[in-house]
Amino acid sequence: MARINSRQVEAFRAMMLTGSVTEAAKLIAVTQPAVSRLLRDFQALLKMTLFERRGTGLVPTAAATALYTEVERSFVGLERISAAAEEIRGRRTGTLRVAALPALSNGYLPRLAGRFLKERPNLNLAFFGVISPIVVDWVLNNQCDIGFAEVPIAHSGLPMRRLPALPRVAVLPVGHRLAAKEVLEPRDFEGETFVSLSAGSTSRHLIDRAFHRDDVRRVLRVETALSEIMCGMVSSGLGVSICDPFTAEEFSTRGIVVRRFVPQIDFEFAAVFPAQCSPSPVALDLVETVQQALNELDRTPPDQARR
Repeated sequence: MARINSRQVEAFRAMMLTGSVTEAAKLIAVTQPAVSRLLRDFQALLKMTLFERRGTGLVPTAAATALYTEVERSFVGLERISAAAEEIRGRRTGTLRVAALPALSNGYLPRLAGRFLKERPNLNLAFFGVISPIVVDWVLNNQCDIGFAEVPIAHSGLPMRRLPALPRVAVLPVGHRLAAKEVLEPRDFEGETFVSLSAGSTSRHLIDRAFHRDDVRRVLRVETALSEIMCGMVSSGLGVSICDPFTAEEFSTRGIVVRRFVPQIDFEFAAVFPAQCSPSPVALDLVETVQQALNELDRTPPDQARR
């Protein structure tokens, strides 16, 4: 048996949809004689009568109606493939898996991601807030399409894109004596109860170094791996701290006061991608969105450079 020609199937479907050789020809952009020939060859190939002439027109037989059900099912599948391809080209489909360190995932990045999704109604998102080492581990094992983690990144082989760094800030309980100052320095914290990040973290090392350089003695009563816990402790009135600007902003209406701190201690992070494949276009779009938003946040005047 000869193979069925796709144009024959298209002509048959067009005839079933329009009920007219003239309209079928318009639908598939061929001449009327071409449609007639395609239908005639299709019937001969299948050894079936698909249309009967009545008056000046053709009427489908019961066999044609039964066959059309199968043909339409195949065409719907093809149209779905075409639609999916269009969605992929438009970067609006599938599920994007994102993991981010708590400083970003506690409010700032979810808001950005929400706006990002509104512009892509057919894109789904799986969003996870975990500490930076776990972010890197999940990206390394291809459990996420993109991760946002504090630098330095433990695995140098992972593709990464550094994002704009923002300065850490001082966080104080509402009503604290240091809130009267617009800019705080290490010596202002002499003798203060201090809520610290966990020992061994990059942030802890950078913050401790700033205080040790000026030989400032703080009362270290609490340490935690999460900046949200740190700010929660500060808001209770227990003590003061140095915090990333994102978490500080989330708590700025929840019992803490935020002040600039010098010398400037940058909070540095990057977007990381799995090494096994190139980043997806939609993942790169999200990074670009974050980059632009961070550039707008970074409004530190040149004359306030770090000391």
